[in-house]
Amino acid sequence: MTFKTENRSQTLFALFLIISGMALRLLPHPSNFTPITAIALFSGGLFPAALALTVPLLLMIGSDILIGPHDLFILTWGCFFLVSLIGLRIKNNLNPGKIFYGTLAGASIFFIVTNLGVFLFQSMYSKTWAGLGQCFWLALPFFRNSLAGDLFYSFVLFGLFAVATKPAQKNAFGK
Repeated sequence: MTFKTENRSQTLFALFLIISGMALRLLPHPSNFTPITAIALFSGGLFPAALALTVPLLLMIGSDILIGPHDLFILTWGCFFLVSLIGLRIKNNLNPGKIFYGTLAGASIFFIVTNLGVFLFQSMYSKTWAGLGQCFWLALPFFRNSLAGDLFYSFVLFGLFAVATKPAQKNAFGK
């Protein structure tokens, strides 16, 4: 598979994101406090579309193989695909506000889609309005952790990238 990227370093950076995202997902961490949503948004915001959509998918496939299969993998992978699309949408006008709202949207999409999936496709809850409410109510601590992790890792990724790519400023003496 060949990607058309602006340069080789872009592809190497994408590979770094995949490996580090897998490692952070596999290492002990609070439930749902992972960098996946942030990496998907970051990839969409900085990489060409083909690479942006592939990075989170490869990260999830690789880590899911190591963690073990689960019934909702299509839904989880689909959520991160959607977050990459959000990143692609805000790509031409990246700013802290759009990154924040993109991160919030990504966490919300994941929360809604995966919990609907649990409710509809698993037998943990009765298939009633009360069961649906219980499903979402009991998932709120996971959403809190997801949102905290997503905001933290988005801040880290976009912040470090902004600092690393900021043109050198002149000092007080004009040099």
